[in-house]
Amino acid sequence: MNKEILSERADIETSSEDYAKRFSGEVGKYFLDTQAKITLELIKDLPNASVLDVGGGHAQLAVPLVQNGYKVTVVGSDDVCRERLDKFLPKGSFRYETCNLLNLPFDNNSFDIVMAFRLITHEKNWKLQIEEMCRVARKVVIIDYPDLRSFNIFYKYLFKTKKSFEKNTRTFRSFHRKELLEVFAENNCGNAVFKPQFFLPMVVHRALKNVKISIFMEKLFSVTGLTKLFGTPIILKVIKNK
Repeated sequence: MNKEILSERADIETSSEDYAKRFSGEVGKYFLDTQAKITLELIKDLPNASVLDVGGGHAQLAVPLVQNGYKVTVVGSDDVCRERLDKFLPKGSFRYETCNLLNLPFDNNSFDIVMAFRLITHEKNWKLQIEEMCRVARKVVIIDYPDLRSFNIFYKYLFKTKKSFEKNTRTFRSFHRKELLEVFAENNCGNAVFKPQFFLPMVVHRALKNVKISIFMEKLFSVTGLTKLFGTPIILKVIKNK
């Protein structure tokens, strides 16, 4: 399949101020802090590494990455996707390029770490996206995704309720771990680490509107092992084979 004539633009919405409202308030901050903490822990063995954040105009990871000394490049499918980055990061602290996300303008093995958050689940050509990420990665590829081994198994029954509460939520695709590992293996990546973030659906925490209760419950689910078994979304780290 010719990637030059295909494109994905799911990041335009996730880079918007409207989308950012989904992570406003104390509960939203809890979501983002959890995501950043897990991600930084997964790459702590690569200090000051070069990072390519594919579709990262939401600035959810670019900001903590820059603040922790990583050399960050963000690519988006439209110039508008850099607006939140400019808002929250000092000029010159990161690099941004608009490009076709399925045909990244970089040589093979250009970045130590390549990541994509809030992206794969909304893409029709997600396999090509992973292929391209693996191509330009030197050491590590990281994605987040909704896992089917969770409350997402009831997606088709609960989505209308979720949308009626959140208003601006989008349809999304959940994945089996095996299907993702197969695609990564086809692209010379293996040795995967799965890190589930929450046991309860995020919409439940938004409905509760009480971050202390959310933190208490999620700690309880983590201690009992439920989060490890059935948590989502998952942050997946895969090592590039040598």
